[in-house]
Amino acid sequence: MRGLSRVVVVKPVELPLLLAAFGTVFCMFTAYMMLRPVRDAIGAGDFDKIAELFWGTFAAMLVVQPVYGWLTSRFRRTAFLPWVYGFFCLNLVAFWAWLSYSAEGSASHIAAGRAYFVWVSVFNLFVVAVFWSLMADIFTREQAGRMFGFIAAGLSCGGIAGPALGSVLATRIGAFALLLVAAGLLALSLVAMMVLLGLHRRAPVIEGESMSAAVAKDRDAALGGGMWSGFVAVATSRYLLGVALFVLLLTWVSTFLYVEQLKLVNSAFANRDERVAYFSTIDFWVQAASLVLQMLIFSRLFKRFGFGVLLVSMPLLMMVGFAAVAMSPTFAMVVGVMIVRRVGEYGVTRPCRDMLWTNVPREQKYKAKAIIDTFVYRGGDATSASLHAALNLGVAGTAWLGVATAGVWAGVAWWLGRRAKAERV
Repeated sequence: MRGLSRVVVVKPVELPLLLAAFGTVFCMFTAYMMLRPVRDAIGAGDFDKIAELFWGTFAAMLVVQPVYGWLTSRFRRTAFLPWVYGFFCLNLVAFWAWLSYSAEGSASHIAAGRAYFVWVSVFNLFVVAVFWSLMADIFTREQAGRMFGFIAAGLSCGGIAGPALGSVLATRIGAFALLLVAAGLLALSLVAMMVLLGLHRRAPVIEGESMSAAVAKDRDAALGGGMWSGFVAVATSRYLLGVALFVLLLTWVSTFLYVEQLKLVNSAFANRDERVAYFSTIDFWVQAASLVLQMLIFSRLFKRFGFGVLLVSMPLLMMVGFAAVAMSPTFAMVVGVMIVRRVGEYGVTRPCRDMLWTNVPREQKYKAKAIIDTFVYRGGDATSASLHAALNLGVAGTAWLGVATAGVWAGVAWWLGRRAKAERV
């Protein structure tokens, strides 16, 4: 406890929940980081298919989102969350069988690779969105400011452990067998989540204050409403529309950089193995830097500058980064700005973005947040990838477009910061 208090401000009564939350996200993200290299190797073979695959992912969201809304409307949190994680565990086993027993290069194998590419994107967004919805439901805004950075560090720990574990096991048990290992890790994440829920039921207010059994039971009750209520909540709230626009612009900034990086990497490295090695190296260092930022720096930045400043910091930094790329459109500059963006998103933007949900109604934490973190996010990927392909501006031209996009993003972040402060959201 004494050592942990040096990196995160946590009360003794909060410690079990903090560790359970960390364990949940660590196992979950370790699984994802083992799955992503497999997706890169067998997914959408060439660069020209990236926009179509993003649209395929977006279409999948249209199908899956109403199902998620129905689950949250009809079942208690402790019931539907295990279902979500268990469902994805079974999916992993099914993909392992499909990829392992279909002939390399056959139509079935190609279809499996493309389906897997879309599925991994859906898996990442849905599982992460469900986890952070739970965190926003359990922790108050004050606790989020102290502990969300440390909990988010579980993502970076998993981001380090996943590639390291995958690189060791891939040559020993085969790439497709990694899907079974990931399924086991996801099952461990489910166990940690159930421990977290049990702790929360026994001590529903972490700060030690009493809470009636009726209120505690209500927190765990089914959310009610219809399967489309998440869409309705976003469409009828200026605040939630602002959050949706913030996420949409975030994805545009990210995708512009990602696509340009992908083009440059495809030109710089002759074969797939070299590209995989490059991406693995970048992933490792991004996650390591994010871990330092989350565990040692974020909490202190939050206390010194406040929520609003941190929320707008990355959009402003990306304006500078895109301007640098526009003036020096080199491979090294694009990669450097991409690394800064990813570290900043994991270490600052993601914890701040999730704090926007800490005091909104519980139904919105699950339904509206899932709409924005999945439907809006992947819609942003698809539209920005298609826009990039249609404009074909080149590295410098895309960078100037990124400057303008990041400027609008900064304006939205500033507005959200003011609304959050005014409404104590």
